[in-house]
Amino acid sequence: MDSAQQKLLLVDDDEVFRRVLGRALERRGYVVLSAGDVQSALALARAERPLFAVVDLKLGAESGLDLVPELTGIEPDMVVVVLTGYASIATAVTAVKNGAADYLAKPATADDVVHALTGTGGAGELAGDYTPMSVERLEWEHIQR
Repeated sequence: MDSAQQKLLLVDDDEVFRRVLGRALERRGYVVLSAGDVQSALALARAERPLFAVVDLKLGAESGLDLVPELTGIEPDMVVVVLTGYASIATAVTAVKNGAADYLAKPATADDVVHALTGTGGAGELAGDYTPMSVERLEWEHIQR
């Protein structure tokens, strides 16, 4: 699928992360629409009808998991990827049941996001590139939670 000029809704309450990931996705050919909360995301989705969405799991007091079915209700062909710094099997299963195409743990690169959105670079292709997190990184992730 050609990403050129494809609208992508990026929903994350971390403004700096949203801006950095948004720029990286724009360099990969997407037209990025940014929202920091559920209400703004729904308004943009209704107005712009993007074909892609990247949604953070935690949006302040709200959950990105609840946003996924609302987005796919607005645009049934929308490919939604859930990003989270709080990865767990339970939330991954819930995200997919709610209509997400994929679920990525932060830190995820823009290339990881594009692969998840387009269905390229599946587990078989990435297996050789996989490097487990260092003990220091795992500790940092745990402290952040």
